[in-house]
Amino acid sequence: MPEQDKKYGEFSLSQARTIVGEFFTPNPWIFWTDFLISWSLGMSAFLLVQYPEVVASDPAWHWPVRIVCFFVSAFLYYRCALFIHELMHIRDGEFTAFRFVWNMLCGIPFLVPTFVYYTHADHHRRKLYGTKKDGEYISLTSMPPSKILLYMSQIFVAFPFAVIRFGLLTPLTWVSRPLRDWVHRHASSMIMNPAYLRPLPTPRTLRTIRLQEFFCFLWIVFITLRMFAPFGLLPGTLPLSFLLQAYLTGVFIVLLNNLRTLGAHRWVSVGKEMTFIEQLVDSVNYPKHPITSGLWAPVGLRFHALHHVFPTMPYHALPTAHRRLIRDLPEDSPYRLCCANSLPEVLLDLWRTAKASQKSIR
Repeated sequence: MPEQDKKYGEFSLSQARTIVGEFFTPNPWIFWTDFLISWSLGMSAFLLVQYPEVVASDPAWHWPVRIVCFFVSAFLYYRCALFIHELMHIRDGEFTAFRFVWNMLCGIPFLVPTFVYYTHADHHRRKLYGTKKDGEYISLTSMPPSKILLYMSQIFVAFPFAVIRFGLLTPLTWVSRPLRDWVHRHASSMIMNPAYLRPLPTPRTLRTIRLQEFFCFLWIVFITLRMFAPFGLLPGTLPLSFLLQAYLTGVFIVLLNNLRTLGAHRWVSVGKEMTFIEQLVDSVNYPKHPITSGLWAPVGLRFHALHHVFPTMPYHALPTAHRRLIRDLPEDSPYRLCCANSLPEVLLDLWRTAKASQKSIR
């Protein structure tokens, strides 16, 4: 056992796999049912924000209906969007139809097609986790607390950035190879670290990227024409309130996702390679409060530590697998150190640790 792991104790990956070995097959019925129901209800609630009179004829109830439907649609759209995480851990050639439908109903309209998350694989490579080559990691506990606030401030610009990325930069990359490479390296990944440089794609991957970029561009053009078509050339022109609602929905979704991300790890890495057990205890599970934690960390993401142990385990199996591990692993297993009571507790601890680290530097 490496010296740095002795303070945590032993963790047998083979023992853990024996305990949960039956939970590695994704169930397509669960995936399809969950996603399509969530998307359908989310779309219905989104439309009711614009047309509250469908629910209540009394104008006094229109704003309460709008507010309730806004949050219902935002939470459901958030759940739909996070299926991108599951798709990254399903092997190529599997769930092909689901992957296509997800991109058409969610990835393209939300401007988060699957290619922007291909780099997530690096976050699970043991030699890259927590290093500069891991775009989804920042050493927050050794940085000023202001870095946490800076990260959270991105919620206001993420949506406009996506529109610029796919609406303006995408067609420009068709005529400029240097710009295409720059956009791919700097503006094509769902990451935390702004200094991360994405490796250039293979020709096969580039074809997939260009196709998804093209559909995102067409979607932006379509919405733009529907909103700003001069002289009513297009029937059913979208009101400006639609743009405001879309922006606020995007802000809310990114807010939830950023808070979830901050609570997914302890962020103790200083940029060096970590052992497997160090990576394990740096990750967090939230087994308590399944209803509320399932809202801000849906699709199994409240069991993030377990996910880092077994990245290919489907989301619907994680709760049962976690209970099995807690029941059967030794009492001194470092896996038990990953459990947290609540997201506010973890976020407050992160803030305090970052603040204390700056005092120690002085």
